[in-house]
Amino acid sequence: MCGIVGYIGDKQATDILIEGLEKLEYRGYDSAGVAVLNNSRMHLRKYKGRLNILKEKIEENPIEGVVGIGHTRWATHGEPSDVNSHPHKSSDNKIAVVHNGIIENYAEIKEGLQEKGYSFVSQTDTEVITHLLDYNYKDDILEAVKKTIPMLEGAYALGIIHSDYPNMMIAVRKDSPLIVGIGEDENFIASDIPAILKHTRNIYILEEGEMAVIKKDSIKLMTIDGAPVEKQVYRVTWDVEAAEKGGYEHFMLKEIYEQPKAIKDTLLPRLRKSDEIKLDSIKITVGNIENLKRIYIIACGTAYHAGLLGKDMIEKHTKIPVIAEIASEFRYSEPLIDKETLMIVVSQSGETADTLAALRLAKEKGARVIAVTNVVGSTISREADDVFYTWAGPEIAVASTKAYTTQIVSLALIALDIAIKKGSISNEKYKLILEELKSIPSKIEKVLEDSEEIEKLADILCKKENIFFIGRGIDYHVSREGSLKLKEISYIHSEAMAAGELKHGTLALIQKDTPIIALVTQDKLYDKTVSNIKEVKARGAYVIAVAKEGNTDIEKSVDNVIYIPEIIDEISSLVSIIPLQLLSYYVAYKRGCDIDKPKNLAKSVTVE
Repeated sequence: MCGIVGYIGDKQATDILIEGLEKLEYRGYDSAGVAVLNNSRMHLRKYKGRLNILKEKIEENPIEGVVGIGHTRWATHGEPSDVNSHPHKSSDNKIAVVHNGIIENYAEIKEGLQEKGYSFVSQTDTEVITHLLDYNYKDDILEAVKKTIPMLEGAYALGIIHSDYPNMMIAVRKDSPLIVGIGEDENFIASDIPAILKHTRNIYILEEGEMAVIKKDSIKLMTIDGAPVEKQVYRVTWDVEAAEKGGYEHFMLKEIYEQPKAIKDTLLPRLRKSDEIKLDSIKITVGNIENLKRIYIIACGTAYHAGLLGKDMIEKHTKIPVIAEIASEFRYSEPLIDKETLMIVVSQSGETADTLAALRLAKEKGARVIAVTNVVGSTISREADDVFYTWAGPEIAVASTKAYTTQIVSLALIALDIAIKKGSISNEKYKLILEELKSIPSKIEKVLEDSEEIEKLADILCKKENIFFIGRGIDYHVSREGSLKLKEISYIHSEAMAAGELKHGTLALIQKDTPIIALVTQDKLYDKTVSNIKEVKARGAYVIAVAKEGNTDIEKSVDNVIYIPEIIDEISSLVSIIPLQLLSYYVAYKRGCDIDKPKNLAKSVTVE
């Protein structure tokens, strides 16, 4: 979750470090800091709060130096504070370390180091690394790193500098993402590409158990034990402008409006003129389908909500049992996994720690794993057997929008491809769903054109502190995502309920003017859902419905209606989620919230 940047070259390091950290703010953080070498002197600055605090402090008292590491921290061990911020240094002020991840055995290491006379000033797990490096240092920092790394259990991406080596930086990677940027007479490290994209498009993606020894004019890649590693240079092809706001006030709003294009980019390259689906390099054949006993869809948060919709589509059309589970719970339930299991893991970043752990468990047990992810070269994309990329482009806002809709499209294509090859769907139904998928971008654009009406409803909801979402079937899955969007950026308490479950407890919370957002887009469940709406209306609730155009009958049962274009039930979620995203955005905006960087949350969850 934390952000790491490192620089070595001829330019002033602090300028580049802070600029890079600004590009990583989307990951979520509570403090920021830098360590810079000026010849053989280490200068350390770190502060709780937003990056602007660090920036202002350095402007008041500049640090000179051409080698440095920077960090934005999201607290895991120890509360947010100046002292718990990164970088952390050794007692003699010679070693500085930035770390993304968790050292699981830090307490044991700390106790051993304290017995050897080391004193700790922070509550973090990271500080043990600096003292352990110091303990293992015998006039060779690289050898100290090689000796230290095997002693660490857990996940980590590390940036390390030492004042005895003012012309060198070391990067180490295990489980947490880390890249090395290749420049001319300068080189970089970073947690993610946007941090260094202004300076270089050529990068090395460090793999599991690899490290890099970096100087301004050279990069040596090796394994932890020092064996040389040969690696191809990855060339970044997307523009830095793609990660900028483009005239929108917030990244989230920009990304909501980018969904028609993102869906086209994900869908159209996978369709042939004959309506044949081409899943990139993924081989779906009758032979590898017929022996499948079960399919798992594993994900977290918004990706899990997309997975629930994928489950419905795959199970309905392939007739194969599908289990959608939250990744953080999956490994601890003794899941049934074998060679006759297919696992689909869904992750926007491709670095989600719990999802990655589930992937590795599945592979250990012989299952085939397909990854649905947005980030080329991410850990999940590299470790899965097959990859289906959602071509959503960079998603900067913490609250996911275009990643979610492109994940649904991706899972729909996988479902249809398996079903048509298995013969479990008719050609007519197959072609109908494909045609409807092609129409989704224009239907989303129509919803976006009516955003002013949705913004007016936000005037009512922004004053509330409790809001409920209800729906049945697919509408229930969408209501869960709508509720998540609202709570994560507006901080309003929100719950999504299966509408038929209201009588089993939640009705006790409904009173006069309680806001209810009811999704009624499923034709076969329309009457049932209306009866549930009447239950909450009878108790004084204020109800906003999301319904299909032409269904004016719903107006008799609710206070307001948001209409979406007509769409078949199976993929209505791709359209019905749009007004909920907009509603969440406008409610948060009217409440004055930090929409792109909601408190306590991060974009890429790289720790359990």
